[in-house]
Amino acid sequence: MDYKDLANLIFPNSKDISYYEEKYPERDLKEGAIVTRIAPSPTGVMHMGGIYQALIAKTVARQTEGVFFLRIEDTDQKREIENGTQEIVTACETFGLTPDEGRTADDKDNGNYGPYKQSLRKEIYQAYAKYLIEQGKAYPCFCTPEDGEALRAKQEAAKVRPGYYGVWAKCRNITVEEAIEKIKAGEKYIIRFKSPGREDRKIKHHDIIKGNVTFPENDQDIVIIKADGLPTYHFAHIVDDHLMRTTHVIRADEWLSSVPLHLQLFHEMGFKTPKYAHIAPIMKNDNGNKRKLSKRKDPEAAASYYDEVGIPALAVREYLLNIANSSFENWRRANKDASIEDFDFKLNKMSVSGALFDMVKLQDVSKIVISKYTAEEVYNEALKWAKKYDKELEEMLADKEYALKVLGIERGNKKPRKDIAKWSDVKENINYMYDDKFYSEKPEYNYQVINEKEDIDTILKEYIENYYDDNDDKQTWFNKIKELSGKLGYAKEVKEFKANPDAYKAHVGDVSTVLRVALTRRTNTPDMYEIMQVLGKDRIAKRFEKAKEN
Repeated sequence: MDYKDLANLIFPNSKDISYYEEKYPERDLKEGAIVTRIAPSPTGVMHMGGIYQALIAKTVARQTEGVFFLRIEDTDQKREIENGTQEIVTACETFGLTPDEGRTADDKDNGNYGPYKQSLRKEIYQAYAKYLIEQGKAYPCFCTPEDGEALRAKQEAAKVRPGYYGVWAKCRNITVEEAIEKIKAGEKYIIRFKSPGREDRKIKHHDIIKGNVTFPENDQDIVIIKADGLPTYHFAHIVDDHLMRTTHVIRADEWLSSVPLHLQLFHEMGFKTPKYAHIAPIMKNDNGNKRKLSKRKDPEAAASYYDEVGIPALAVREYLLNIANSSFENWRRANKDASIEDFDFKLNKMSVSGALFDMVKLQDVSKIVISKYTAEEVYNEALKWAKKYDKELEEMLADKEYALKVLGIERGNKKPRKDIAKWSDVKENINYMYDDKFYSEKPEYNYQVINEKEDIDTILKEYIENYYDDNDDKQTWFNKIKELSGKLGYAKEVKEFKANPDAYKAHVGDVSTVLRVALTRRTNTPDMYEIMQVLGKDRIAKRFEKAKEN
């Protein structure tokens, strides 16, 4: 009896691997095109680190006219959560990172290299495991969990490395006849890879991000097929990345230590090895110490958080590119209105130690992104968010024509408003433009410099009766505020007041503040001229009367 007899006994119905090699041919892509993927497990909420990896993978594939695909790695079915795959697909779509091919939200496949779900590829893995057994490079292991515990105890007592290797690999040298006998007798088994490696030898490897790294060779006889017939991650991703013709494996640097094993598996299978790029984790500043962004400690670690608070996907992508490549910030400064897709992203320019994630900076980026939106875009996005998370805002936006006027204030200018960082900010930023909200609030007026009630009442009365006109252009409007200021003993220009402060009660800016606060009960708002244009004279007059009552 030989290895083929053993392989046929274990996998009697498996196809020859030539079938799969022919079914999944080399991709017809231009030279230099990158094929990469994200391959998450459906075992929990999508982490921001997963979105970060997806963005990088999609970016490098797009830049080279390659392919970015989604593979669901669900071989650990005990930990799988309900709708886990759908959550992954939805997160990718939400952030504008829809793959070119892969698993879809309705749990189907899009593309010619599927199935893109590992639990549906069982027969493929078994065919390649059979091939390894035929080559004498894999074998059945009959060790029980109790045997494994006893092995660990012996290794601890002997103070040697833990694991299943060399002389510690009990089933490694079982004869074919012995193995066949045990299988026919009904003994349970798993399939292990027979490593040709030695720990005293080193391998050198070039990682695109980490640079040149050196490791001891892998000498562990790892499990490749579990008792349930499904593969381990190590074996499955080797077979998948080969058959899906992945050129670049972009993944978290927690897998860097597995590189010797993975390179060895590729070599022993006779596969071309992809290039590896190990991404350092996203870090957070925690009281002066850097730590990994944590799903347990940080709400912003969950991809769903950004949808819940309403930070646009475009802003998140822009910020992530900012922390991924240090050259992005200078590029953006020089290309203010360019699409982020125009940025020449480089994997080898990524941080080796981990980028620092800063929510304040992200919101600053988001303000700039939203400032470039049209009123219609802001309206549509805010309404979409409100329908999911804020019924009150949804009701406020019901009158689209009026809402567009409100959201159009100071938008489309050379210096557009930057007061909205997320859609959950919208209500607070516009509610004073809605009379029912304005009059229902407890009236508080902070006029700052001009505080005498008689002075305030005079400014409001004079302005609405003698100076305001709906038909004035902006320059005329402001000139009239200057005239009003001069008439009532205030400096028409700030510089005049600064040159001779004793000659005036205050200046035109302080008069404008009185008008602004009476109108909105705020000292800081977008352009007051545009606010007045939207409100109109009658509503302005009513608000001034309300201010005079207090």
